[in-house]
Amino acid sequence: MSVNIVAFGNERDDGFSEDNQQPSLIWSYLGRSALISQIDSSLSASHVGNPVFTEYQACVFGNVRLVVHDCPVWDIFDSDWYTSRSLIGGADIIVIKYSVNDKTSFQELKDSYVPMIKKALNHCSVPVIISAIGARKNGVPCTCPLCTSDRRSCVTTSEGVQLAKELGATYLELHTLNDFYIQKYFGGVLEYFMIQSLNQKSSEKMKKRKKMQKCHRVQPPQLEQPEKMPILKGEASHYDADLHNLLCCCQCADVAFYPEDLSTVVEAHKIILCSVSHLFMLLFEVKSPADIHDASIVRTAQSLFAVEAGAAFPLAPRGIPPCVPPVRVVVKDSVFCSCLPDILHFIYSGAFQWERLEEDIKKKLKDPEKTEHVLEKVKCILKTPGKLNTVKDCRSHQIKRLYNTSLRLFFNTPVLADVIFKIQGATVPAHRAVLVARCEVMAAMFNGNYLEANSILVPVYGVSKDTFLSFLEYLYTDSCCPASILQAMSLLICAEMYQVMRLQHICELYIITQLQSMPSRELASTSLSIVSLLKKAKFHNSDCLSTWLLHFIATNYLIFSQKPEFQDLSVEERNFVEMHRWPSNLYLKQLADYRNYVHSQKCHCTVM
Repeated sequence: MSVNIVAFGNERDDGFSEDNQQPSLIWSYLGRSALISQIDSSLSASHVGNPVFTEYQACVFGNVRLVVHDCPVWDIFDSDWYTSRSLIGGADIIVIKYSVNDKTSFQELKDSYVPMIKKALNHCSVPVIISAIGARKNGVPCTCPLCTSDRRSCVTTSEGVQLAKELGATYLELHTLNDFYIQKYFGGVLEYFMIQSLNQKSSEKMKKRKKMQKCHRVQPPQLEQPEKMPILKGEASHYDADLHNLLCCCQCADVAFYPEDLSTVVEAHKIILCSVSHLFMLLFEVKSPADIHDASIVRTAQSLFAVEAGAAFPLAPRGIPPCVPPVRVVVKDSVFCSCLPDILHFIYSGAFQWERLEEDIKKKLKDPEKTEHVLEKVKCILKTPGKLNTVKDCRSHQIKRLYNTSLRLFFNTPVLADVIFKIQGATVPAHRAVLVARCEVMAAMFNGNYLEANSILVPVYGVSKDTFLSFLEYLYTDSCCPASILQAMSLLICAEMYQVMRLQHICELYIITQLQSMPSRELASTSLSIVSLLKKAKFHNSDCLSTWLLHFIATNYLIFSQKPEFQDLSVEERNFVEMHRWPSNLYLKQLADYRNYVHSQKCHCTVM
């Protein structure tokens, strides 16, 4: 390791002369410093034969090579700019010397050569020492700003300090070249910068060595990311649309509304009407007046509707078994009766499109008073007993969707039930209207040429009671909450049996979410057979789930390959898993090679 010092300028008063016996600053330091040894010097001459600089080589701090280029004349910047720039570029420390009694040389240095030095030092952080040498012959200079008599021949301290500021240098004044100024003052500063330079070089050398070692060291293999799992998109709910379509097709209608002249008929379903209105519960005897606790609802029911019995009415409702006679209701209010189809569409659509109902009734009646009269009747029908009118000043964001909460009240209860499922020795009551609206397979079963179309008792095979109850709960409420992955798979199989695709997708998403949330330790110890789930998903046409499970097995290859169930995969499935496995065979081989390298003699710790 070495330190390169470049010194510019002449510290003698009479210019450069071989006959001058005054020692130079650099030579005085090299000769007197206790840290310097093995000094050697040589002269370098220009093309005219004059010495351009003197090169000193010595040892400092024991074994550090010290190279000093002492350039006493500034002409090197004019005659050989390339050499001067090379000297500055290779310098670790720069020393600029001048005599305080040679104002002309200082002015030339300041005006001509300092800009050159600043240009050469651009983007370099080389420490610079400016040494003002000698005792001023005029004595202490006057500090009066009007007095310039002594400034014509001597360089003042302020001028030297200003020059140091321009170069970002350290300024020193050496009144004489004795031991104190040479060793303690100038030598102390110079040696400080030499130590800083050595520390920087040592740090850079260490960084370079580490970089080289890192380049030659065997790197650990990089584990690539596993393949992205297939994305399953949920299906939007069509709950309200299913119930609205039930009104349009009039399947399983069990109530008919007539005007007083019996001229027309409007068919509906008791289960739907009772799910949104306590008034209809009272009308169809689901609740008694004592249960309602609201006289206004009782009065409205008595003044608006009359339930009739008998076979004298024309246009009997279609689609219900002969053993279940329809309920026939006479609407006493003719204006309300004329708007009944629009009101039923509003109720069957979820009872939340109030603005649309207002517009439809206004167009039909074209009378503000009659319109307000009908709307008040509708508000009373939707009123909750014991409370103020909840639909007063109704708007769509204020009307609650009632089906998925109110139909739950009729789930697995005999109230208004018109079909009973027999499953595993138990009976489960249900309502044809809900089943037909929500399930196409049951719509065909109850309306086609099947025994179930005219039967009250319907046997169910192939599923458990709990699974079937969860299936019916979804039909009634449009939601399901499986208790486990196995229950979700059983419900998926039931949904595939009855072709309820949205429920099938919900079960798929539940299974995927539960498996993704399992930590690796639980996945390795669980008794749940993922391969068995895969087989069931494929058998029941759940393509999305089966594809996802294959990717899941491949992504967790190290866990599943150790399980006995892994052998149950088909050849095609095994090939897929091997192709998409994570981590890959190549990575495991690279990891084994790296471990062997780490445990080899080459990587044993040299300290231990």
